[in-house]
Amino acid sequence: MVTIDLTSPAPAPQDTLDGLPRRLSLTLAELQLLAKRAGGAPLPFDVAAPVQASGLASRLGQTRLGAEDAAFQQASASSPDAEQSLRRRGLVSGSVNASVAGALGVLAAPDLAVDIDVSVAGDRARAWHRRSGDAVVSLATADGLVHELAWFGVDQWADELGRVLTLPTDHGTRPSGVPEQATLPFELLDAGSEAARSGRSDLLTAITARHLPGTRDADGAPLDSATASALVSALVTETQGRARLMVARASAPVTRVGVVSLVLLADGWRILAARRDGDQHLVDIRALQPSCLASQLAPVIAEVQA
Repeated sequence: MVTIDLTSPAPAPQDTLDGLPRRLSLTLAELQLLAKRAGGAPLPFDVAAPVQASGLASRLGQTRLGAEDAAFQQASASSPDAEQSLRRRGLVSGSVNASVAGALGVLAAPDLAVDIDVSVAGDRARAWHRRSGDAVVSLATADGLVHELAWFGVDQWADELGRVLTLPTDHGTRPSGVPEQATLPFELLDAGSEAARSGRSDLLTAITARHLPGTRDADGAPLDSATASALVSALVTETQGRARLMVARASAPVTRVGVVSLVLLADGWRILAARRDGDQHLVDIRALQPSCLASQLAPVIAEVQA
């Protein structure tokens, strides 16, 4: 197992560039080779085994999963030779570059782990953030073929978390039917969303009437029936993406886990925070700017580490 010394304070940055996160773009083969050379450091994900073609494929045609797996294997096989590429870039020369080895060490044996899964308009990106003391390492990929490995100080973690939810500049926005802040009973959100997806406005109205006393606007006042129904419908019809963050205390004998869920609506992200009020299960809906993700994640981290 690779070890990294986090007991000594990091030297003060000599200039602006010295204080920025260090990033490496690596193919899957390069990443696996570096991990193997760095003492066999485990990666935070499993590489799926190739899907074996069945005897029916030749007669009935290739399945979607089989076609995707074949394309992945073909693209992976066409990547440059990992050994030569890493040596040319100075990342491997008898041993793994010390900084990269240290980053892989944090990735393999962290105190705290944050797994991030983002899906937007059919595209999916995954990121694994690992913290050990004052060091944070992130590994991210959008296609499973090319990965970004980055390492930085914990003081820069908030900015790196915000990058995960930042949308492309060409992603358009429009007014949303969901207010920036509201509260709904979980039963209304669950059953009402299914009714809205099924086009059963009559059923949605009945469900809303039953759970209306548990609704709240930004000022804490109950919503009227029309507003509550429109809110649930907008959550269904506007949703164009989702994000899920799972926080785990990796260094504890018994792992504690916390989850943060978000949906991408017409005008941006909303965080869905579940809580309990007496016997009632509620969901707080709040607008969230990507730059504020860290502040919303902080209470979950504190709870996991308690």
